Amino acid sequence: MAESILYFTELLNLPVYDLKRRRIGRVRDAALVPLVHHSRIDRFLVGAGMSWLSVRYDQISAISLDGIELNDEKLFPYHSDEYMLRINRDLLDQQIIDVNGRKVVRVNDVTMDVRHNGDFDQIYVMEVDIGLRSIVRRLLQGAVPRSLIRRLQQPIAPNSIPWDFCNIVEADPQRRLRLNISHDRLEKMHPADLADIVEELGPAEREAIFETIDSEVAADTLSEMDSKTQASILESLEPEVAADIVEEMSPDEAADALAELEEDTSQEILEEMEPEDKSEVTELLDFEEDTAGGMMNTEYASLPGTATVSDAIALLRDNEELLDNLNLVLLVDGDGRLTGSVHLSRLFLAAGDTPLQSLTTEPLISAHVEMPQKRVTELFDKYNILTLPVVDDQRSLLGVITADDIISVLRQK
Repeated sequence: MAESILYFTELLNLPVYDLKRRRIGRVRDAALVPLVHHSRIDRFLVGAGMSWLSVRYDQISAISLDGIELNDEKLFPYHSDEYMLRINRDLLDQQIIDVNGRKVVRVNDVTMDVRHNGDFDQIYVMEVDIGLRSIVRRLLQGAVPRSLIRRLQQPIAPNSIPWDFCNIVEADPQRRLRLNISHDRLEKMHPADLADIVEELGPAEREAIFETIDSEVAADTLSEMDSKTQASILESLEPEVAADIVEEMSPDEAADALAELEEDTSQEILEEMEPEDKSEVTELLDFEEDTAGGMMNTEYASLPGTATVSDAIALLRDNEELLDNLNLVLLVDGDGRLTGSVHLSRLFLAAGDTPLQSLTTEPLISAHVEMPQKRVTELFDKYNILTLPVVDDQRSLLGVITADDIISVLRQK
Protein backbone atom coordinates (compact mmCIF):
# COMPACT_ATOMS: atom_id res chain seq x y z
CA MET A 1 0.00 0.00 0.00
CA ALA A 2 1.22 3.53 -0.75
CA GLU A 3 0.74 4.68 2.86
CA SER A 4 2.72 2.34 5.09
CA ILE A 5 1.01 3.41 8.33
CA LEU A 6 -2.04 1.39 9.34
CA TYR A 7 -3.97 1.73 12.59
CA PHE A 8 -5.47 -1.30 14.25
CA THR A 9 -8.91 0.33 14.25
CA GLU A 10 -8.55 0.50 10.46
CA LEU A 11 -7.41 -3.11 10.22
CA LEU A 12 -10.35 -4.29 12.30
CA ASN A 13 -13.28 -5.32 10.09
CA LEU A 14 -11.29 -5.03 6.85
CA PRO A 15 -12.65 -7.52 4.29
CA VAL A 16 -10.44 -10.49 3.42
CA TYR A 17 -10.44 -11.83 -0.15
CA ASP A 18 -9.32 -15.17 -1.59
CA LEU A 19 -7.37 -15.67 -4.82
CA LYS A 20 -10.54 -15.22 -6.89
CA ARG A 21 -11.39 -11.97 -5.11
CA ARG A 22 -14.24 -13.56 -3.17
CA ARG A 23 -14.76 -12.21 0.32
CA ILE A 24 -14.26 -14.91 2.94
CA GLY A 25 -14.79 -12.75 6.03
CA ARG A 26 -13.60 -9.71 7.95
CA VAL A 27 -10.66 -9.19 10.31
CA ARG A 28 -11.82 -9.70 13.91
CA ASP A 29 -8.43 -9.58 15.60
CA ALA A 30 -4.70 -9.75 14.94
CA ALA A 31 -2.08 -11.42 17.09
CA LEU A 32 1.61 -11.26 17.89
CA VAL A 33 3.50 -14.39 18.87
CA PRO A 34 6.25 -12.79 21.02
CA LEU A 35 8.30 -15.99 21.24
CA VAL A 36 8.63 -15.85 17.44
CA HIS A 37 8.86 -12.08 16.86
CA HIS A 38 8.24 -9.25 19.32
CA SER A 39 6.54 -6.84 16.89
CA ARG A 40 5.44 -8.63 13.70
CA ILE A 41 1.76 -9.53 13.42
CA ASP A 42 1.86 -13.30 13.09
CA ARG A 43 -1.83 -14.20 12.74
CA PHE A 44 -5.00 -12.57 11.51
CA LEU A 45 -8.26 -13.90 12.91
CA VAL A 46 -10.91 -13.67 10.23
CA GLY A 47 -14.61 -13.96 10.98
CA ALA A 48 -16.36 -16.23 8.51
CA GLY A 49 -19.93 -17.04 9.50
CA MET A 50 -20.15 -18.59 12.98
CA SER A 51 -16.47 -19.52 13.07
CA TRP A 52 -13.13 -17.74 12.80
CA LEU A 53 -10.29 -18.67 10.49
CA SER A 54 -6.60 -18.27 11.28
CA VAL A 55 -4.53 -16.57 8.57
CA ARG A 56 -0.73 -16.64 8.83
CA TYR A 57 1.25 -13.51 8.00
CA ASP A 58 2.87 -15.23 4.99
CA GLN A 59 -0.53 -16.10 3.47
CA ILE A 60 -1.22 -12.43 2.68
CA SER A 61 -0.16 -10.85 -0.59
CA ALA A 62 -1.43 -7.30 -0.09
CA ILE A 63 -2.96 -5.06 2.57
CA SER A 64 -4.72 -1.76 1.92
CA LEU A 65 -7.59 0.26 3.34
CA ASP A 66 -9.79 -1.54 0.79
CA GLY A 67 -9.06 -4.98 2.20
CA ILE A 68 -6.64 -7.89 2.53
CA GLU A 69 -5.77 -10.20 -0.37
CA LEU A 70 -4.56 -13.74 0.23
CA ASN A 71 -1.99 -15.73 -1.72
CA ASP A 72 -2.92 -19.04 -0.08
CA GLU A 73 -6.34 -20.54 0.59
CA LYS A 74 -5.27 -23.32 2.96
CA LEU A 75 -6.87 -21.81 6.02
CA PHE A 76 -7.74 -23.53 9.28
CA PRO A 77 -10.26 -22.76 12.01
CA TYR A 78 -8.90 -20.54 14.81
CA HIS A 79 -8.30 -22.22 18.14
CA SER A 80 -7.37 -20.21 21.24
CA ASP A 81 -3.59 -20.15 21.64
CA GLU A 82 -1.98 -18.80 24.84
CA TYR A 83 1.22 -18.06 22.92
CA MET A 84 -0.67 -15.30 21.09
CA LEU A 85 -0.96 -11.72 22.26
CA ARG A 86 -4.16 -10.55 20.59
CA ILE A 87 -4.40 -6.83 19.90
CA ASN A 88 -8.19 -6.49 20.27
CA ARG A 89 -8.60 -8.81 23.24
CA ASP A 90 -5.33 -8.30 25.16
CA LEU A 91 -4.22 -4.74 24.37
CA LEU A 92 -7.08 -2.46 23.34
CA ASP A 93 -8.56 -0.64 26.35
CA GLN A 94 -6.05 -2.35 28.66
CA GLN A 95 -3.65 -0.68 31.10
CA ILE A 96 0.03 -1.08 30.26
CA ILE A 97 3.19 0.51 31.64
CA ASP A 98 5.04 3.20 29.72
CA VAL A 99 8.56 2.37 30.85
CA ASN A 100 10.13 5.48 29.36
CA GLY A 101 7.49 7.87 30.74
CA ARG A 102 7.29 5.94 34.03
CA LYS A 103 3.50 5.83 34.14
CA VAL A 104 0.47 3.60 33.62
CA VAL A 105 -1.51 4.31 30.44
CA ARG A 106 -4.62 2.96 28.72
CA VAL A 107 -4.39 1.73 25.12
CA ASN A 108 -6.78 3.41 22.69
CA ASP A 109 -5.30 2.17 19.43
CA VAL A 110 -2.15 0.66 17.93
CA THR A 111 -0.08 2.16 15.11
CA MET A 112 1.38 -0.40 12.71
CA ASP A 113 3.75 -0.32 9.76
CA VAL A 114 2.96 -2.26 6.56
CA ARG A 115 6.12 -3.52 4.85
CA HIS A 116 6.21 -5.24 1.50
CA ASN A 117 8.47 -8.28 1.58
CA GLY A 118 8.79 -10.17 -1.68
CA ASP A 119 5.40 -11.66 -2.53
CA PHE A 120 3.51 -10.56 0.58
CA ASP A 121 2.87 -7.66 2.95
CA GLN A 122 3.84 -7.85 6.62
CA ILE A 123 2.57 -5.72 9.49
CA TYR A 124 4.75 -4.63 12.41
CA VAL A 125 3.54 -2.97 15.60
CA MET A 126 5.22 0.43 15.98
CA GLU A 127 3.46 2.33 18.75
CA VAL A 128 0.64 2.21 21.25
CA ASP A 129 -1.68 5.21 20.91
CA ILE A 130 -3.02 6.83 24.07
CA GLY A 131 -4.07 10.36 23.06
CA LEU A 132 -7.07 12.26 21.75
CA ARG A 133 -6.26 11.46 18.11
CA SER A 134 -6.73 7.74 18.74
CA ILE A 135 -9.99 8.38 20.61
CA VAL A 136 -11.34 10.27 17.58
CA ARG A 137 -10.44 7.32 15.35
CA ARG A 138 -12.25 4.94 17.68
CA LEU A 139 -15.38 7.09 17.78
CA LEU A 140 -15.62 7.66 14.03
CA GLN A 141 -14.57 4.21 12.84
CA GLY A 142 -17.40 2.58 10.90
CA ALA A 143 -19.45 5.78 10.75
CA VAL A 144 -17.10 7.82 8.55
CA PRO A 145 -14.89 6.66 5.64
CA ARG A 146 -11.37 5.77 6.77
CA SER A 147 -9.77 8.27 4.41
CA LEU A 148 -11.89 11.09 5.88
CA ILE A 149 -11.00 10.05 9.44
CA ARG A 150 -7.35 10.40 8.56
CA ARG A 151 -7.91 13.93 7.31
CA LEU A 152 -9.94 14.89 10.37
CA GLN A 153 -7.25 13.66 12.78
CA GLN A 154 -4.43 15.64 11.18
CA PRO A 155 -4.81 18.81 13.32
CA ILE A 156 -4.64 16.73 16.53
CA ALA A 157 -1.15 16.11 17.89
CA PRO A 158 -0.33 12.37 18.17
CA ASN A 159 0.30 10.91 21.61
CA SER A 160 1.88 7.48 21.49
CA ILE A 161 4.48 5.23 23.06
CA PRO A 162 7.04 3.24 21.04
CA TRP A 163 6.31 -0.47 21.29
CA ASP A 164 9.77 -1.13 22.74
CA PHE A 165 8.88 1.04 25.77
CA CYS A 166 5.62 -0.76 26.53
CA ASN A 167 5.51 -3.23 29.39
CA ILE A 168 2.47 -5.50 29.53
CA VAL A 169 1.31 -6.75 32.91
CA GLU A 170 -0.02 -10.31 32.84
CA ALA A 171 -1.27 -11.86 36.06
CA ASP A 172 -1.15 -15.52 35.01
CA PRO A 173 2.41 -16.88 35.55
CA GLN A 174 2.08 -19.52 32.82
CA ARG A 175 0.76 -17.01 30.31
CA ARG A 176 3.59 -14.60 31.19
CA LEU A 177 6.01 -17.34 30.27
CA ARG A 178 4.24 -18.24 27.04
CA LEU A 179 4.02 -14.61 25.97
CA ASN A 180 7.70 -14.05 26.82
CA ILE A 181 6.78 -11.10 29.03
CA SER A 182 9.76 -9.74 30.93
CA HIS A 183 10.00 -6.97 33.53
CA ASP A 184 13.70 -6.27 32.90
CA ARG A 185 13.01 -2.64 32.02
CA LEU A 186 11.01 -2.14 35.20
CA GLU A 187 13.96 -3.37 37.25
CA LYS A 188 16.13 -0.58 35.83
CA MET A 189 13.76 2.13 37.08
CA HIS A 190 14.29 4.13 40.23
CA PRO A 191 12.39 2.36 43.02
CA ALA A 192 10.34 5.50 43.74
CA ASP A 193 9.14 5.64 40.12
CA LEU A 194 8.35 1.93 40.10
CA ALA A 195 6.44 2.34 43.37
CA ASP A 196 4.31 5.10 41.82
CA ILE A 197 3.51 2.82 38.88
CA VAL A 198 2.65 -0.19 41.02
CA GLU A 199 0.32 1.89 43.20
CA GLU A 200 -1.75 2.73 40.09
CA LEU A 201 -2.31 -0.94 39.27
CA GLY A 202 -4.92 -3.35 40.60
CA PRO A 203 -4.10 -6.07 43.18
CA ALA A 204 -3.59 -8.84 40.60
CA GLU A 205 -1.23 -6.70 38.50
CA ARG A 206 0.75 -5.64 41.57
CA GLU A 207 1.17 -9.25 42.58
CA ALA A 208 2.26 -10.18 39.05
CA ILE A 209 5.07 -7.60 39.11
CA PHE A 210 6.34 -8.46 42.59
CA GLU A 211 6.32 -12.16 41.73
CA THR A 212 8.65 -11.66 38.79
CA ILE A 213 11.02 -8.75 39.48
CA ASP A 214 14.32 -9.24 41.29
CA SER A 215 13.80 -9.52 45.06
CA GLU A 216 16.26 -6.69 45.79
CA VAL A 217 14.41 -4.37 43.39
CA ALA A 218 11.12 -5.50 44.93
CA ALA A 219 12.42 -4.68 48.42
CA ASP A 220 13.60 -1.20 47.39
CA THR A 221 10.26 -0.55 45.68
CA LEU A 222 8.24 -1.80 48.65
CA SER A 223 10.22 0.51 50.94
CA GLU A 224 8.94 3.49 48.92
CA MET A 225 5.28 2.63 49.60
CA ASP A 226 2.97 3.40 52.47
CA SER A 227 2.41 0.73 55.11
CA LYS A 228 -1.07 -0.28 53.95
CA THR A 229 0.11 -0.89 50.38
CA GLN A 230 3.11 -2.84 51.66
CA ALA A 231 0.82 -5.06 53.71
CA SER A 232 -1.56 -5.60 50.80
CA ILE A 233 1.26 -6.71 48.50
CA LEU A 234 2.99 -8.98 51.01
CA GLU A 235 -0.32 -10.64 51.90
CA SER A 236 -1.00 -11.40 48.23
CA LEU A 237 2.32 -13.21 47.71
CA GLU A 238 3.28 -16.74 48.59
CA PRO A 239 5.15 -16.74 51.95
CA GLU A 240 8.45 -17.85 50.38
CA VAL A 241 8.30 -15.07 47.76
CA ALA A 242 7.41 -12.49 50.41
CA ALA A 243 10.25 -13.76 52.62
CA ASP A 244 12.81 -13.32 49.81
CA ILE A 245 11.71 -9.69 49.44
CA VAL A 246 11.60 -8.93 53.18
CA GLU A 247 15.12 -10.35 53.61
CA GLU A 248 16.41 -7.74 51.15
CA MET A 249 14.87 -4.89 53.15
CA SER A 250 16.73 -3.22 56.00
CA PRO A 251 15.73 -4.85 59.31
CA ASP A 252 13.80 -1.79 60.54
CA GLU A 253 11.81 -1.49 57.29
CA ALA A 254 11.15 -5.23 57.31
CA ALA A 255 9.90 -5.08 60.89
CA ASP A 256 7.62 -2.13 60.07
CA ALA A 257 6.17 -3.97 57.06
CA LEU A 258 5.54 -7.20 58.98
CA ALA A 259 3.99 -5.30 61.89
CA GLU A 260 1.17 -4.23 59.55
CA LEU A 261 0.23 -7.83 58.71
CA GLU A 262 -2.05 -10.24 60.49
CA GLU A 263 0.01 -12.18 63.04
CA ASP A 264 -0.50 -15.52 61.22
CA THR A 265 0.67 -14.04 57.90
CA SER A 266 3.66 -12.37 59.53
CA GLN A 267 4.69 -15.64 61.18
CA GLU A 268 4.40 -17.56 57.90
CA ILE A 269 6.79 -15.10 56.25
CA LEU A 270 9.20 -15.14 59.19
CA GLU A 271 9.33 -18.95 59.08
CA GLU A 272 10.52 -18.78 55.46
CA MET A 273 13.32 -16.32 56.24
CA GLU A 274 16.96 -17.16 56.87
CA PRO A 275 17.67 -17.56 60.63
CA GLU A 276 19.95 -14.51 60.89
CA ASP A 277 17.51 -12.19 59.07
CA LYS A 278 14.61 -13.61 61.04
CA SER A 279 16.39 -12.99 64.36
CA GLU A 280 17.15 -9.34 63.55
CA VAL A 281 13.60 -8.58 62.46
CA THR A 282 12.01 -10.45 65.38
CA GLU A 283 14.05 -8.43 67.87
CA LEU A 284 12.84 -5.17 66.34
CA LEU A 285 9.21 -6.34 66.39
CA ASP A 286 9.44 -6.44 70.19
CA PHE A 287 9.87 -2.65 70.42
CA GLU A 288 7.02 -0.16 70.39
CA GLU A 289 6.69 1.41 66.95
CA ASP A 290 6.75 5.02 68.22
CA THR A 291 10.01 4.67 70.19
CA ALA A 292 13.66 4.85 69.21
CA GLY A 293 13.78 1.04 69.35
CA GLY A 294 10.90 0.78 66.90
CA MET A 295 12.55 3.27 64.55
CA MET A 296 16.13 1.99 64.64
CA ASN A 297 18.00 -0.11 62.13
CA THR A 298 20.40 -2.84 63.27
CA GLU A 299 22.70 -2.34 60.27
CA TYR A 300 25.57 -0.02 61.21
CA ALA A 301 29.37 0.24 61.16
CA SER A 302 31.12 -0.24 64.52
CA LEU A 303 34.69 -0.93 65.65
CA PRO A 304 36.60 -1.17 68.94
CA GLY A 305 37.97 2.11 70.27
CA THR A 306 41.49 0.79 69.63
CA ALA A 307 40.90 0.50 65.85
CA THR A 308 42.65 2.69 63.29
CA VAL A 309 41.60 4.58 60.17
CA SER A 310 42.85 1.67 58.04
CA ASP A 311 40.57 -0.70 60.00
CA ALA A 312 37.60 1.59 59.40
CA ILE A 313 38.22 1.88 55.65
CA ALA A 314 38.58 -1.91 55.38
CA LEU A 315 35.26 -2.34 57.23
CA LEU A 316 33.48 0.06 54.89
CA ARG A 317 34.91 -1.64 51.82
CA ASP A 318 33.56 -4.96 53.06
CA ASN A 319 30.14 -3.40 53.81
CA GLU A 320 29.67 -1.05 50.89
CA GLU A 321 25.86 -1.09 51.21
CA LEU A 322 26.13 0.79 54.53
CA LEU A 323 27.51 3.87 52.77
CA ASP A 324 24.11 4.75 51.31
CA ASN A 325 22.63 5.83 54.65
CA LEU A 326 25.37 6.11 57.30
CA ASN A 327 27.85 8.90 57.87
CA LEU A 328 29.40 7.62 61.12
CA VAL A 329 31.66 4.83 62.29
CA LEU A 330 30.66 4.02 65.87
CA LEU A 331 33.18 2.99 68.53
CA VAL A 332 32.42 0.44 71.25
CA ASP A 333 34.32 -1.04 74.19
CA GLY A 334 34.86 -4.72 74.89
CA ASP A 335 31.33 -5.07 76.29
CA GLY A 336 29.68 -3.46 73.26
CA ARG A 337 29.02 -0.13 75.01
CA LEU A 338 29.02 3.01 72.87
CA THR A 339 32.13 5.13 73.49
CA GLY A 340 32.36 7.45 70.50
CA SER A 341 31.60 8.23 66.85
CA VAL A 342 33.74 9.29 63.89
CA HIS A 343 32.47 11.09 60.80
CA LEU A 344 33.35 9.25 57.58
CA SER A 345 34.76 12.47 56.10
CA ARG A 346 37.48 12.53 58.78
CA LEU A 347 38.74 9.11 57.70
CA PHE A 348 39.95 10.50 54.38
CA LEU A 349 41.93 13.31 56.01
CA ALA A 350 43.93 11.15 58.42
CA ALA A 351 46.81 8.72 58.04
CA GLY A 352 45.97 5.02 58.03
CA ASP A 353 47.59 4.35 61.42
CA THR A 354 45.66 7.14 63.16
CA PRO A 355 43.63 5.79 66.14
CA LEU A 356 39.90 6.34 65.64
CA GLN A 357 39.57 7.44 69.25
CA SER A 358 41.52 10.58 68.39
CA LEU A 359 39.01 11.52 65.67
CA THR A 360 35.79 11.24 67.68
CA THR A 361 33.11 13.91 67.50
CA GLU A 362 31.99 15.71 70.65
CA PRO A 363 29.50 15.75 72.18
CA LEU A 364 28.45 12.13 71.67
CA ILE A 365 24.71 12.23 71.02
CA SER A 366 22.62 9.07 71.41
CA ALA A 367 19.05 8.00 72.15
CA HIS A 368 17.77 5.54 74.72
CA VAL A 369 15.92 2.64 73.13
CA GLU A 370 12.67 3.72 74.82
CA MET A 371 12.92 7.40 73.86
CA PRO A 372 9.63 8.60 72.32
CA GLN A 373 9.53 9.20 68.58
CA LYS A 374 8.78 12.90 69.05
CA ARG A 375 11.92 13.38 71.16
CA VAL A 376 14.02 11.53 68.58
CA THR A 377 12.89 13.87 65.79
CA GLU A 378 13.67 16.84 68.04
CA LEU A 379 17.27 15.60 68.46
CA PHE A 380 17.72 15.42 64.67
CA ASP A 381 16.35 18.93 64.30
CA LYS A 382 18.29 20.45 67.21
CA TYR A 383 21.72 18.98 66.43
CA ASN A 384 21.35 18.74 62.64
CA ILE A 385 22.57 15.14 62.64
CA LEU A 386 22.23 12.43 60.00
CA THR A 387 22.79 9.35 62.20
CA LEU A 388 21.72 8.78 65.80
CA PRO A 389 23.01 5.76 67.80
CA VAL A 390 20.47 3.91 69.98
CA VAL A 391 21.55 2.40 73.32
CA ASP A 392 20.03 0.56 76.28
CA ASP A 393 20.33 1.18 80.03
CA GLN A 394 23.94 -0.09 80.02
CA ARG A 395 24.74 2.09 76.94
CA SER A 396 25.16 -1.06 74.87
CA LEU A 397 24.86 -0.16 71.16
CA LEU A 398 21.62 -1.63 69.73
CA GLY A 399 21.19 0.17 66.43
CA VAL A 400 21.00 3.52 64.66
CA ILE A 401 18.33 5.88 63.39
CA THR A 402 19.12 7.72 60.16
CA ALA A 403 17.75 10.89 58.59
CA ASP A 404 15.87 8.68 56.08
CA ASP A 405 13.96 7.14 58.98
CA ILE A 406 12.99 10.58 60.25
CA ILE A 407 11.86 11.69 56.77
CA SER A 408 9.66 8.59 56.52
CA VAL A 409 8.06 9.38 59.88
CA LEU A 410 7.39 13.00 58.95
CA ARG A 411 6.02 11.99 55.53
CA GLN A 412 3.52 9.61 57.11
CA LYS A 413 2.27 12.39 59.38
